[in-house]
Amino acid sequence: MGMTHPSTTLAYGSVVLAAVLWGGSIVAQKMALGSFSAVEASVLRDTGGLAILLATWWWQEGGVIKLTKPDVRMLGLLGLGVLGNHLLILMGLRYVSGAVGGVIIGSSPVVTALLSAMLIRDVPLSAVWAGALLSFAGVGLVSVAGFQAAGEQPLLGSTLVFLGVVSWALYSIGSRTIMERVSALTVNWTTLLVATVLQIPLLWTDRKMIDAGVATVTTPDWLALASVLGNLTPVAAVGLSALILKESVGLIEVIGIGLILAGVWVVDRQTSRLTI
Repeated sequence: MGMTHPSTTLAYGSVVLAAVLWGGSIVAQKMALGSFSAVEASVLRDTGGLAILLATWWWQEGGVIKLTKPDVRMLGLLGLGVLGNHLLILMGLRYVSGAVGGVIIGSSPVVTALLSAMLIRDVPLSAVWAGALLSFAGVGLVSVAGFQAAGEQPLLGSTLVFLGVVSWALYSIGSRTIMERVSALTVNWTTLLVATVLQIPLLWTDRKMIDAGVATVTTPDWLALASVLGNLTPVAAVGLSALILKESVGLIEVIGIGLILAGVWVVDRQTSRLTI
């Protein structure tokens, strides 16, 4: 009776692995900025992701797509959310450490819950405000404290990363209704297409590899870019930042993680009660 069921073990293992991979993707984005500008890294990553999504969509759904004009308008707006998330986080990581970026991104569930309560009122604001305060206290702590690993401009970098989190929260909220009548694959590839197309003109304003030449890109940076494909995300990001990027991890990061995870837990606990 005391043994853990294999399926339960597999489920928990999968969650932890996903968190480590997601946290690792934050570190990979930071590494990729060694050879690529933020826009270059975002465009290349999104183009690769778009190719994979389109191939999967074609295989799964036979290339059939039926969209109304309101659907097209909504997908265009959602594409702006994807653009903001991908580009703002990469831009922010130029000025702040991977550890701090990971901690801030860990507040994403709380940001989504708070904005959802404010915009579509699916849950009462009273159920999420306490958790939001805890998480935002953690974000503020790691953003403003100015510890050694914070990066060149911690406040600017943290703000950009947080705005990227807000962009993703708005995308998540806005996609709920349209996914009731349009498949998730279609929503994903169309919004990523919008984000990719809108970024291409920005390559003329933010270049690094284009000016230096493809030959200057190191193998680790190519691998980091290719590898950029839950709540433990900030923990994984901090640990991997210390291991791979050699960034120092101090008490403030740990306290920030604790506050953010506490906020996520409070929000999850309060909102789960409403569904019982």
